[in-house]
Amino acid sequence: MSKSVLIFDLDNTIYPVSSIAEKLFEKLYAIIEKSGEYKGDFEAIKLEIQRTPFQKVASAFSFSEQLLKECMEVHINLTYDDSMQYFPDYELVRQLPQTKFLVTSGFSKLQHSKIDNLDIRNDFKEIVILDLQQSNETKKDIFISLLEKHRFPKEEVLIVGDDINSEIQAGKELGIDTVIYDRLKKYTDLNFANKIDNFARLTKFL
Repeated sequence: MSKSVLIFDLDNTIYPVSSIAEKLFEKLYAIIEKSGEYKGDFEAIKLEIQRTPFQKVASAFSFSEQLLKECMEVHINLTYDDSMQYFPDYELVRQLPQTKFLVTSGFSKLQHSKIDNLDIRNDFKEIVILDLQQSNETKKDIFISLLEKHRFPKEEVLIVGDDINSEIQAGKELGIDTVIYDRLKKYTDLNFANKIDNFARLTKFL
């Protein structure tokens, strides 16, 4: 069955987080490095912050309560106000006729600032920001809610994202088709039939 609905992730799917990370997280990185109250490698922490919800990073690297508190205080009011650029092939997504949704995890204020700086708000019928400070829901919960709210048959839905352990896994558990967007070559050692590195290849899944 052809797809009439597309659900996209934001970070590392529509734009590369690495393009804004050093400036965006400068204060956060400094606090973490100065504290030293974590387990693991600092460079690994910096990398994970670019691709994983912050609370999960803090847990994975055993941040102390004090360090977590200081980081959260920075994050809550964090925004990115400089220019941003989406991946060039995202222009192909904008031209697709399907109804599009954006589902992203992160701090609400920050995610909204990214969406506005990228000027993509009007590309989507609905935008859902999963803020772990405000909700215990998962992307799977959000996907279920969207399908129920709009009465979409799941056979007509395609989920597109870069994280096999987040939106891709959620889609798989719900029986919704997924496409892994691996523009940044994160999964070069894994052979997935549903993996693309350019949105020009998305059409074969539609």
